[in-house]
Amino acid sequence: MSLIPRSRRGSLWRFAAGAVIVILLTATTTAVAGLLQFKQAAQEIAVTPAIKHAQVTIANPGEPQTLLLIGSDHRAGEPFRAANTDTMLLVRIDPNSSTINLLSLPRDLRVEIPGYGLAKLNAAYSDGGPNLLLKTIQANGFPSLHVNHIIDVNFKGFSDLVDAIGCVYTDVDRRYYNNTAVDNYSSIDIQPGYQRLCGDNQSISGALAFVRFRHLDTDIVRNARQQDFLRWAKDGYSQSTLITEHDTLLSIFGKNTQTDSDLHTPDGVENLFTLVAFSAGHTIKSIPFPAVLLPCGTTTPGPTGVLQQTPCYVTADPGAEQQAYSEFMKPTVAAPKTPAASAPATATGPEQSTGPPAGLIGDLGDGKAQAAALGHLGMPIFVPGQIVAGSQYCTADSTACPVEEGQAPAQIGVPGGYPRGYLIHEASGQSHVAYRMTLVISSVQGQYYGIQGMTWQKPPILNHPTATKFVAGKQLLLYANGGKLSVVAWRTPRGVYWVSNTLTDKIGNAQMVAIAASLKPAP
Repeated sequence: MSLIPRSRRGSLWRFAAGAVIVILLTATTTAVAGLLQFKQAAQEIAVTPAIKHAQVTIANPGEPQTLLLIGSDHRAGEPFRAANTDTMLLVRIDPNSSTINLLSLPRDLRVEIPGYGLAKLNAAYSDGGPNLLLKTIQANGFPSLHVNHIIDVNFKGFSDLVDAIGCVYTDVDRRYYNNTAVDNYSSIDIQPGYQRLCGDNQSISGALAFVRFRHLDTDIVRNARQQDFLRWAKDGYSQSTLITEHDTLLSIFGKNTQTDSDLHTPDGVENLFTLVAFSAGHTIKSIPFPAVLLPCGTTTPGPTGVLQQTPCYVTADPGAEQQAYSEFMKPTVAAPKTPAASAPATATGPEQSTGPPAGLIGDLGDGKAQAAALGHLGMPIFVPGQIVAGSQYCTADSTACPVEEGQAPAQIGVPGGYPRGYLIHEASGQSHVAYRMTLVISSVQGQYYGIQGMTWQKPPILNHPTATKFVAGKQLLLYANGGKLSVVAWRTPRGVYWVSNTLTDKIGNAQMVAIAASLKPAP
């Protein structure tokens, strides 16, 4: 087991790999399958040597497949002991399911690595590469897991890929700021609110900086941010972009990906790529890992019974792990969609008001103060009449919404973006007025939610509602992720407004609907 400490600054680059994996896979495979260029794809993938003795089970054509996707800084030909991974993602693609299921495995998960001993899950990759990592996963909670393909993506292709698909419109939950010169974590400078992030790996305001951020976050929040970015990216690119850029996408895939040997053959590529292309229109469903965060320095019995201090581990109840795995493997049956554009003639009337659900409080006054701080934007500003109990609005001088650890924006002289009025630009260059109000439930746990408004009526995030609901005279558009509402939106002739859940979807469905239904115009 490798016990050599890693450079914090160097490790941050690896968080980009998690976002590149599914975008690169779905975008590239959809383009290739549409053009039937499986032989070319196999040749491009074979540019990088195959993973030796990959422990995979080859599926028959048309059968569901489970993929182990790894984000690493490994370079083909170099020993794995010099490599690291912070992203380990199981993907389930089932032609009988309406979703592509994702299950992120925490890098800090406490496991027994066969032949090495107790360590964090990511150490298995450094100790023995993808095969030992898979063996460790199977031995620690997932004994029935059979993987059909292993795909190990190097972070280098992230920026080129994001730019090749036209950048990604990202629902940034809060203010992200850090100065490397102060604390050795990578620099970042991104304001809150829905915006277009490009890949530029040198920019402190680009997609790479956002995805790789880990300062002040738990392992679970980082995984949730990566999975959200995957959904936003998948919803944002068009079929025409894929066809136009298929050669570029395929080249990026080949140069930055190491796979099992079956994907070096045209038949293997056709089997997987056709399945992925068939599922390209499916939504991404994130299955939360039932993580229990073990505080750093917790005293536990060692191998000889002597009490010892443990590092910062993530643990999980075995029963809860099995439930998560069962949910991951289960196909999602698509529910009948209610047309979002207009209400059907037989639609039921508005719901009767029975008062807000538990867990909310009235706070229209603070919302109006946020609107006053925004000033005149050239669009109506709506604020919620109900917010989550115990939460509060982030303001320019709020110590409850730190930008750097232990510091508020005013203390470090950096504009906090609370609240934020700005212009958002379509890919065509057309600009729209927008605003974002940020509320915090717990800055320690990274739990922020937001109120977004803009004059752009059709941003990509609102392309595919899962349902509609009439509440308090509003036709609400619901966007579910794994059964939990991540966004609830509402359109008016002059703007579109939505409530964004926290990265981990902490706010319950009833509360999300009630907050959106309570939106009222500010004076």
